[in-house]
Amino acid sequence: MTTPSLHLDRVSHWYDTVQAVDDLSLAVYPGELVCLLGPSGCGKTTVLRLAAGLEALQAGSVRLDGRTVADGRIDVPPEARSVGLVFQDYALFPHLTVRENVMFGLHKLSRAERRRRAEATLRQVGMAEAGDSHPHMLSGGQQQRVAVARALAPQPRVMLLDEPFSGLDVSLRQQVRDETLHVLKNSGAATLMVTHDPDEAMFMADRVALMRAGRLEQVGIPCELYNSPASPFVASFFGDVNRIPAVVRNGCVSTPLGPLDAGALHEGTPVEVLVRPEALRLQPASAGAADGAAAQVVTARLLGRSSMVHLSLANGYMNGHANGEPLHLHARIPGRFLPSEATELAVNLDRSQAFVFPREAEAG
Repeated sequence: MTTPSLHLDRVSHWYDTVQAVDDLSLAVYPGELVCLLGPSGCGKTTVLRLAAGLEALQAGSVRLDGRTVADGRIDVPPEARSVGLVFQDYALFPHLTVRENVMFGLHKLSRAERRRRAEATLRQVGMAEAGDSHPHMLSGGQQQRVAVARALAPQPRVMLLDEPFSGLDVSLRQQVRDETLHVLKNSGAATLMVTHDPDEAMFMADRVALMRAGRLEQVGIPCELYNSPASPFVASFFGDVNRIPAVVRNGCVSTPLGPLDAGALHEGTPVEVLVRPEALRLQPASAGAADGAAAQVVTARLLGRSSMVHLSLANGYMNGHANGEPLHLHARIPGRFLPSEATELAVNLDRSQAFVFPREAEAG
């Protein structure tokens, strides 16, 4: 089996009495890009700093290519770990040219070789013409590419990126993400990238490691986290969900959109059904066109490549029992679909995008 380029094993970390990382284990393999995803304050940047050696390890171990670099007794300094670092603010030296910034970490090479390596790496990121410029002369996207070039120039086995695209305008972010993804994959380095943006993680990652309150909630390829979430937190982190309270009866969960399999949940268990907006299929409620639940359009909005339709179902559910309260749902429909308010529609459910969880499983 391939040895991980980076292996964090049962790592924990505290800031005074606050536990920032809680018994976390994660491996990143050669050529793989793993996104460490989670909300602000969940501990993901601390994990990155522990991997880099910028924080002293308190519990667990860090190994690079099978070699222990931190375990409480050993603490190899950052400059001796052969990791490339790209920070959120890029941390370029303002008094150095772009070429000199990239040459900065190449101390063991001759000056001629340092210059050759810097120019080759700048070509790799599309910045060969900017070698004599200073950082303040560059756009944010160009600075980001120079920061990646500087991290790649020493040819590290592991790249660590901390929110590298957060400072870019939305219009530029997608382009720079795409360029950076191809550069990183071509380098062959193992990459651990921190982000709080689920769309960014889905776009960039071979695997996603989703954190919550210092712990890993779920690790897997992006489609696993999206299509088979391990918890309500995972399901809702990747976008809006409709929430329907219910109770397990005879191995099933009854909802206004039809019954769902309760899996191994026990009889009488209060549950919450999470349904993605794109799981709702809408059809005209006329001439027996569909056998779905009857709904009325509250409003509809075009979101660009899709439309969001707000629906009201007459037979609402509260605590798993019909109570006559309308149930408000959101349906996301590809393209332009803007039915008028009060239009009657039939709603059918794609059960592969509906998830049943015990209600008490969701923490605040």
